[in-house]
Amino acid sequence: MYVQLVFAVQNREAVLIKDIRTRVFEYMSGIMTNLKHKSIIVNGTSNHVHLLFGLNPYVSVSETVHDIKRSTSMFINNEKLCLGRFSW
Repeated sequence: MYVQLVFAVQNREAVLIKDIRTRVFEYMSGIMTNLKHKSIIVNGTSNHVHLLFGLNPYVSVSETVHDIKRSTSMFINNEKLCLGRFSW
């Protein structure tokens, strides 16, 4: 089964500037690979992301969303890729 997720930066702030998007999208794809999903495409704009992937039936969609949001928020904040504190 294929799943498409779309989620936005908190308050739809345009903080995912073009310079950092590639790193963030690659990081998200790595998370999906670690969860044994088949990452098909990860893309988005400065205020939201789209993920299309083949679902690993042993990992729930809600667990996947939780892991992606938590891990990418920590990654962006630890690497100081955005001004201020980042969250979804």
